[in-house]
Amino acid sequence: MTTIRDLTYDLLRRNGITTIFGNPGSNELPFLQDFPSDFRYVLALHEGVAIGIADGYAQATGRAALVNLHSAAGTGNAMGGLANAWNSHSPLIVTAGQQTRAMIGIEPLLTNLDATMLPKPLVKWSYEPARAEDVPLAMSRALHMSRLPAPGPVYLSIPYDDWEKTAEPESLRLLGRTVSTAGALDPAAAAALAARLDRSTNPVIILGPDVDAARANVHAVKLAERLAAPVFVAPSAPRCPFPTTHPNFRGLLPASMSGISRLLQGHDLVLVAGAPVFRYHEYEPGPLLPAGAELIQITCDPDEASRAPMGDAVVGDVGLILAALADAVAPAERSAPQRRERPARLAPGSAPLAAERVLDLIDELAPRNAIYVNESTSTIEAMWERMNWESPGSYYFGAAGGLGFAMPASVGVQLAQPDRQVIALIGDGSANYSVTALWTAAQYNVPVVFVIMRNGTYGALRWFAGVLKADGVPGLDVPGIDFVAIGRGYGLEAVRVDTDAAFATAFTQAIRAGRPSLIEVETAWTTP
Repeated sequence: MTTIRDLTYDLLRRNGITTIFGNPGSNELPFLQDFPSDFRYVLALHEGVAIGIADGYAQATGRAALVNLHSAAGTGNAMGGLANAWNSHSPLIVTAGQQTRAMIGIEPLLTNLDATMLPKPLVKWSYEPARAEDVPLAMSRALHMSRLPAPGPVYLSIPYDDWEKTAEPESLRLLGRTVSTAGALDPAAAAALAARLDRSTNPVIILGPDVDAARANVHAVKLAERLAAPVFVAPSAPRCPFPTTHPNFRGLLPASMSGISRLLQGHDLVLVAGAPVFRYHEYEPGPLLPAGAELIQITCDPDEASRAPMGDAVVGDVGLILAALADAVAPAERSAPQRRERPARLAPGSAPLAAERVLDLIDELAPRNAIYVNESTSTIEAMWERMNWESPGSYYFGAAGGLGFAMPASVGVQLAQPDRQVIALIGDGSANYSVTALWTAAQYNVPVVFVIMRNGTYGALRWFAGVLKADGVPGLDVPGIDFVAIGRGYGLEAVRVDTDAAFATAFTQAIRAGRPSLIEVETAWTTP
């Protein structure tokens, strides 16, 4: 007879999931016992790190990833990671062990109280099966729902005594089941949308992370070139949907109403693809759009479409729609936009190095197809101005605005993309949120190069305190941390540098080493 556990592993296997990320507790052991030899378990030392690694892996592969957490406490530790996964449309299946059914009613230790409510609203679906026999159907539903548009995390709470029960024979039907979507525009709708773009006298394109997730970057380039339109990246973008070296590229939009409206002045049509409209942060009230402008949004997310405060929205497959529009629009007769002026490379400096100088050195020395995972939050704008990102899947950033994403995500991205070098750029404040990711990198020999930009402060927060005129705020500085000692303690090659030459040597050696490395570089804090 087939057990619930055996059927679940077969279901995962049939859906292409043979890697599990987690940090197990006692409730999870019955699921993990007799672990199949064709599966891989990637251990993290904290649940937040486990979900961050899985998030990076899911984003970089474009496939669902399975995370195994420990009951309510483990789920709580992972909530920050769930916020990132929710906002980045990452397809995660998150399972958490529940107490044995015989004792749930008396709420013993490790009971997941109101289990389905705990992860909300950061998951698409949350469920605890009413019977052990319902677990395979619940897992099947989770697999499909996590990947259906808009993708996102789902959550299952499973009593640990369910795994040994016998599966119902009819559950075997789940093994051959497929679920697919068709999100393309019909020819008439595509022609009507293209006609609106053709009528525009000065269009502008704004792209978001779902363009990169759909690997639709090439269609965005073709559309921009045919329309002769400048291209901005949506505010606080967690991915790079357009080559930063392209002459039509104009950079990252600010995250404020008036700031966006000022930059879009003079454009009569704003096409937003793969992004919310808009994700604001700094409160600078003003018009949502400049006078005379209309907006069209293309999104895979019905919620993003319905909550937008202006414009028309089309919900569907972002990649298919961009491809159709790129073919349908007429080549514009207007001149192509002038190439933006990129900042000049900084000259060699002395300690502490300017963060921009470190970025210039990395861009010069790194492989051209390198992948960057960023959590140096005070240098975000400088990165978008200075770095040459040309290939899809070249940049990842936490989508929820908190810290702790980049270190674990870089491990997941590198596991997913072993043929491309992953470089994690981490602020010294950010690094402490998920530093145990270094252990996982070392134990599994995941060759991420971690660059710790040490300026002794929460730089972005210090800047925002100035914006809010919040003087005398405590807790903005983080002195006295030896990241080299921490890195070596977790098993990494680690070095501290404070000159151009020393950084260049250490970085080049780390790239060539083929193993996880950490470089701590002292940088000067400047206002973002």
